[in-house]
Parts: sequence; C-alpha cells; structure tokens
Amino acid sequence: MPTYPLFATTPKAMETILTEELQALGITHIKATLAGVAFQGDLETAYRACLWSRTANRILLVLSSFEVKAQEDLYNGVQAIDWFEHINPDDTFAVSFSSKNSPAINNTHFGALKVKDAIVDQMRAKFNLRPSIDTTQPSIRINVYLHNEIAQLSLDLSGESLHRRGYRDVNIKAPMKENLAAAMLLRCGWPQIAKEQGSLIDPMCGSGTLLLEGAMIAADYAPGLLRNYFGFLGWKKHDAECWKKLRSEAMQRKKIGMEKLPVIAGFDQNRHTVNAALTHIANAGLQNKIHVERRDIEDAEPAESWKPGLLICNPPYGERLGDEQETAELYKKFGESLKAHFLGWKAAMIISNPELGFRLGIRSQKPITLFNGALECKLLRLNIEEGNFFIPKAKTQEDRITQAIETSTAEQTEGAGATMFANRLQKNLKKLSKWARQNRITCYRVYDADLPEYAAAVDIYQGDETWVNIQEYEPPKSIDQHKADQRLAGLLAEIPQVLGVKREQVFLKIRRKQRSTDQYEKHGDQGRFHVVEEGGCKLLVNFEDYLDTGLFLDHRPIRLMIQQQAKDKRFLNLFAYTGSATVHAAMGGAKSTTTVDMSNTYIGWAKNNMALNKTTGEHEFIQADCLEWLVQAAKQPDSRQYDLIFLDPPTFSNSKRMDDVFDIQNDHVQLINNAVALLAPGGVLYFSTNFRRFKIDLAALSGLTVKDISAATIPEDFARNPRIHYCWSIQRDA
Repeated sequence: MPTYPLFATTPKAMETILTEELQALGITHIKATLAGVAFQGDLETAYRACLWSRTANRILLVLSSFEVKAQEDLYNGVQAIDWFEHINPDDTFAVSFSSKNSPAINNTHFGALKVKDAIVDQMRAKFNLRPSIDTTQPSIRINVYLHNEIAQLSLDLSGESLHRRGYRDVNIKAPMKENLAAAMLLRCGWPQIAKEQGSLIDPMCGSGTLLLEGAMIAADYAPGLLRNYFGFLGWKKHDAECWKKLRSEAMQRKKIGMEKLPVIAGFDQNRHTVNAALTHIANAGLQNKIHVERRDIEDAEPAESWKPGLLICNPPYGERLGDEQETAELYKKFGESLKAHFLGWKAAMIISNPELGFRLGIRSQKPITLFNGALECKLLRLNIEEGNFFIPKAKTQEDRITQAIETSTAEQTEGAGATMFANRLQKNLKKLSKWARQNRITCYRVYDADLPEYAAAVDIYQGDETWVNIQEYEPPKSIDQHKADQRLAGLLAEIPQVLGVKREQVFLKIRRKQRSTDQYEKHGDQGRFHVVEEGGCKLLVNFEDYLDTGLFLDHRPIRLMIQQQAKDKRFLNLFAYTGSATVHAAMGGAKSTTTVDMSNTYIGWAKNNMALNKTTGEHEFIQADCLEWLVQAAKQPDSRQYDLIFLDPPTFSNSKRMDDVFDIQNDHVQLINNAVALLAPGGVLYFSTNFRRFKIDLAALSGLTVKDISAATIPEDFARNPRIHYCWSIQRDA
C-alpha cells in the first residue's frame, strides 16, 4: 500500500491527548500542531484512525500543497490534480475551505467556489459531464486550508466530524461533544481504572455522553463502529476489503470487551434528560450495561458493592442556573457529598469558573485547559482523601461589596489615586451632563475605566431621585487583591461627593470576564424597582437583584431609531430581555409587537414596562427559547410576518433551558437567516452583538443587503468604547 501524508484535526488544547491516542494505535512519524496532529501512513492506518480515534474531529489525506499568491493560483493548484482518479463524472462532492492570513483570498465562500469551479471545469472538459454538489453525504469531501500563501488540499476521509458517533438521537442535543467527553476520561486515567474494574459514576449525567464514552473506552468499543457513513466510502481508491477487515477486528474486540465492563452508573434530577440518556444507551447497544436513574445530586452515592473508581461530571457553570449564589451553594453541597460518600475515589469535572471548584473544599491536581465549544474551561482532577480536604473561605461577591464599602470609611484610601479618579469623574460629568440635558437623556454612562487603575463603569440614572450604578471589572490575577480593594474603596468614597448623591443610592456590582450571561444572573431578591424615562418611554430598572439594571444604556440610539420607524409597523423583539425596545416600538405607534424571551422573569418585567406606558396596538409576549421559536416560526413564515425586527442575542449560552450550546460567531448565519424569513417585503432587521471579536460572515448571507450601522448606534457616553457593540441593518435584496 502507498504511504500518504495525513492530518487529524482536533479541538484546541486536545492536541497532546490526540497524539497519545494515535501513538497507542501504533502510528508513528507524528507531529502535533495547533488544533491537529500530522502523521504518515497507508490507507489501513488512515482507516484505523477514522474507526478508533476518540478525540479527533477529522482525518485528512493530503493530496497536495501549493502556493497561492493570487486567486487564480488556487484554481490552477486544484486543477493540477487528476480528479478522475478520485471520483466519476456523475459522482457528488462537497468543499470545505478555510483561510488564515492569506493576502489573496480571505472569503471562505469565494475560496470554496474557486475550488468547486476547478473540479467541475476539469470534469466537464474531459467527459462533457460534471459532478454535482452534495453537502450532506457526498462521494468525497474536499478540504482546503490556506495559510499565508500556502494551500493544503486534502480529502476528508471522515466525511463528517468524528465526534458524531451515531448513538445520539438527532432531536436531542447536548452541551458537550463526544470527543471532549472522551478527552476528559482519557486525561483522568479512566482506561487503567476500568481495567482494574473500578466503577464510573456521573452524578449529573444529562443525556449520558460521559457514561457512553466511558463504557466504549472500557469495552474496547471502537467509536466509529456505529457510523454508516465515512468520507472514503464513495472514493474511487477506497479499499473495501481493508475496511471490512478492520471493522471485523473491531467487532471482535468489542464482543470480548463487553464481557468485562465494570459498574457504570449515572444520576440526574431531570426526567427528560434521563430518558434521553436511556435512548442513547439503547442506540449504542449498551442497555443493561449502564445504569441510569433519576436522583438528586445530594442523593448521589455509590452502592456498597461498587468498587471505588472515577466520579466524573460536567456540572453547571453558573450561566445554566442563572443564579451565581445558588450555583456556589450547589458546589458546596457537592463537595460535602464527595467527602461523605466517595472516600478513596478519584473525581473529575470540567468548569469555567475556578472559584466554583474552590467551593468543593477538596484540593485538586493542576487543572488542565480544555474548550467546551468556544468557552475556555478547566478540567479539575481530585483524589477524594481526607488529607486533601479543607474548609473554603473564598469571599462571595456580596462579601467583597460589603468589605469594600466598609473599607472606604474605615481604612485610609490611596489619596493621590483617588483624587485623580475624582478629577476625571468631575471632568466627564461636566461634559456629559450638558450633553444629556440637551438631548433629554436621563440615564447615561459618566465613566468607563478611563483610568486603568480604577477599572469600573459608573452610570447615572435619574428618576424621582438620582441613583448611581457601578460595575467594577474584576482585576487581573496579577493585581494584589488587597490593593484592588483599596482602590475600590477610594472609588466608593469619591463618587457620592462628586455626583452629589447619598451613599445608599450608590450600588456596586462585580463584572467578571467571560461570563456572557452575567447580566441575567440574579444577585439578590430585594424586588425594588425604580422608574426612569427614555425618549418619552417609562422603564423599570433594578439596581440590587441583577448584575445589569434591566436597561442596556449603549443600545439607547437603536431603541430610539426603532421608535422613530415603528409607526404602523409589526415589530418583533427577539432575546428581548426586559422589553425596553418593545416599549419604544409601541410608543412609536407600532401596529403590533411580539416580545420573545426564555425567562419568565424578564417576560414579566417586559409586561410591567409596557403597562407603565399608554400605548395602542396589539402586544404579544412569548416565553420561549428564542432559537427554537425562530426555527419553528421560520418553517411557516407566512403565519408570522414583521416589518421591523430587533435581534440582540447573547454571545454564548449553555442555559439549562436551551437544548444546545449557542455561540454567536458559529451560529449567527443560521440565526439571521431564520429571522429574515419572518421579514415582510421591505422590512428591516436590526442585528446587534456585544462580542468584541465578532466577524459577520457576509459571504454566507447571500441575497441580503447588510449595512454596518455600528458607528451610528454608539452614543456619546460610550464614545471611548466604540466596540461596546456592533450593529447591522439587514434587508432582503430587491
């Protein structure tokens, strides 16, 4: 058999795990790179990697590499391959194209079209026939990666991502991909624990991904055995006998391994996810091999007959529950359960907030970085032994707020620094208060980390009284915590004096990084609401119970734009939060409004906002997962048509009430297309995002007129921070 250059892709931070896995398969000449591993081998080697790799996404067979200094170089490089060696003229193919730092081609859609044209033109010239495109299950899938001026052209032997094992019900989505679950288990030493007949328990098993991957590892069950499609099956050079032999060998190994499975059990408090887990277990042919039952985390404990082994889980990150304090309490109780019932066990969990792991009260080994989708997480590994137990004394957010306020009166603050902050705040106030009065603006940002040492946002809200809302950006780990608290104390001491408000009318929150749903998290339960006015609309704000107040000040211009354009229009507000944009539309004379949000709390808040204002028209409030609601509505667009739509989704969400992880960068095209399906002729969609590194995929939004209106929607009080959000107007092409 000839030898080929091969490349296995994998999620970032999993390269070392994949390298070790390929080495265990007997593969040599391996070189790890970012998000992948290069190696060499014959077709049997490539097939074995497709069949057995638990952590790879794709296995690519490299056909050629060539320079691309101009667009035609890509076309010519693809045409240099004799494609009749790989497909017949009446076969199908698909193209995947990506580019990084290329001066010639940076539009992925254009690059893919160039590759397609080169193949089609060659076939048509030779045979007067052309292969067709099939993006679902093509005869071959072609992958082109253009980095700087070098293009790598490959066949995708996997066809679709290898994390799709074939056991998951397509209608049941999960917040964790199968290859991430496998990576966690491999990193925790599960293969050796399983050989020693140690038990595996997931006390928060969800749809069962960790249990299934653990069972497949323990049973020597090849992860590709359930799949009926690979990218090489329609390839002309496919060696069917070799593939048949490898599958037969894998089936025999599975048969032997299934007889040696240790105890594998999962618990979950949600009846629907337990049913999903049972469905997936049956799909994998592992019924009666994995025990799953409905049980609360506090009742998760092993039976006396279960040999100590590995407890592993993907617990809530905080975003899921929408309540940071509740999540912290959950981790504390979980730690107590581990100490009480799992002595002698190993434990592992993937978390996004290290502070939550600290709440367990059990010392961990050095955390391992992994990525759950776009979210950077840490894999904690624990030995449940009394010598590793401690009593957590970490401050809660409320502790920090209280201590900072007390410190501002009891300790000497940084005099020179605090004075510098006060001077800057006074200067900003003089300028912005004049602008606010001229434009009849009562709620505005007066300071936003102008001085790096005082990294906070200060917002003024004026109603029947004046309130000040402060959001302190969490200091980097390089800054001494006591020093940061002293600066916070100085800030709190100066603000009431400069702004002329009472101390009890100043509210402080801590804004942590990479917590995209923090604005929705509940921090208290005071229930005190205040009325403010914007553009003639009365709106309710809350300074104590949530990180954000219920009114995003940077969206003021787009709300006013909606109000000016809404007369006699049908308006749709998606991811509506507290419905302030809906109120503006209604006050602008909208014929009807529809407000959609997943949270019953915020739907109620939106209704209360509307009730404060005298409006006409019909107003509909829908509590639903906006993603799913849009999908269903887009299937029957004639039943719902809107002239004006506001779409302001979160950057990232893995809310427990959502079926899947949502990532704005990866998912925005489908989201926008679903929303556009509901646009009436001549209608306009306003799409906004706060993700600073966001890049809109204009090539994928074909048939639409997309206009960047970000500059026009950044208000004067946010001018220092022009990347606070991006905004586009989107219409169907005429």
